[in-house]
Amino acid sequence: MKITGIDCHVLLDPDYDVGSTSSAQDDIVIEVHTDDGISGIGESDVNPWIARACIEAPGTHTMGRGLTEMLLGENPLDIERLWEKLYVGSAMNGRRGAVINAIGALDMALHDLRGKALGKPCYEFLGGATRKAVRPYASLQPDVSNIDAYRDSMVSWVLDARRRGFTAAKLEVTPSGPYAHKGLQASNDRMTEVIAAVREAVGQDFVLMVDVQYAFPDANTCLATIRDWEKFNLFFIETPLPADDLPGYARLADEQPIPIAAGEWLTTRFEFLDLMDRGKVKVVQPDVGRVGGLTEACRVCELAKERGLTVVPHLWKTGISIAAAAHLAVATPHCAFIEFLPSELSESSLRKDLLTKELHMIDGRIPLPARPGLGVELNREALGRFKEAARRVKE
Repeated sequence: MKITGIDCHVLLDPDYDVGSTSSAQDDIVIEVHTDDGISGIGESDVNPWIARACIEAPGTHTMGRGLTEMLLGENPLDIERLWEKLYVGSAMNGRRGAVINAIGALDMALHDLRGKALGKPCYEFLGGATRKAVRPYASLQPDVSNIDAYRDSMVSWVLDARRRGFTAAKLEVTPSGPYAHKGLQASNDRMTEVIAAVREAVGQDFVLMVDVQYAFPDANTCLATIRDWEKFNLFFIETPLPADDLPGYARLADEQPIPIAAGEWLTTRFEFLDLMDRGKVKVVQPDVGRVGGLTEACRVCELAKERGLTVVPHLWKTGISIAAAAHLAVATPHCAFIEFLPSELSESSLRKDLLTKELHMIDGRIPLPARPGLGVELNREALGRFKEAARRVKE
């Protein structure tokens, strides 16, 4: 079997809002085709126009080769070798950032393709099943019209999540900071108020996590606020500081008891080594597409296991990434949860309509994936509609 072609689909939700902090509004979907007629699909959480350029651009010398040209004619089942070929061949332009994100989408598609070719779900090639189901947590997006509506909507969301069978939820608590919603800048004390209201509403048995989206400029500012959060029994606080402030992350780990989670933006195991060893985080959050695909995500999980750390993959895209994270979790015993937004609760039509087959939660768990590959299938009509919306942006 040989790779004969690669299709890059740049997709956009027609109703996208540039003021929204949500990458579920656009997508890069990759299809890798073979001479046997079998294709695999993948995606990555990165600007899709940039990712397409990374994949389709020709190379001009041995240290800056094109990703597509390195894959054409290759055996798609030899995934780990192909990852190294792509990483080394693109090293001058890549090593980190968007090129690795693009490799992640290609790698995801190759895993899907291999599973389909051999008639087995992806997790069987990642070490096999370590559990019978995956525990998802709900990601809750608030009303941002004002801080009181923010708090009340978060309480409403978490109660609805519990009714739907979730046993855990992550609160987006960012009324302040660089990624706060437009027009909503509240004091850090109001963050505490939101968490307190949610904890009171659901009681102590429901697992709560908090994502503050890089809200604090430094460790001192962060510690002044989160030292009051120990009483809320939080599973973790996600990305409290700028991604490169590793000394600050280490201080948070040393000077307060709540586990700190990070890693959603990181690429390759090498950045995660810094985060784990210098930043001292307790929860690592590889995003399968961004980190470099399932191949590299598995390496990150192994490094976390060696250090006794918990894995909770980040994902905020479509059911393609959800499936990839679920397969990773099935094969990773120290993966506690995966992030999961049911399509019917999403405001993004991309999340709602892109797939005709995807994974679903049943009784608070996502059952062991059974279909070959990732187990998802594209909705071709929706794919065309989102491609047309993306095309119009450039006109």
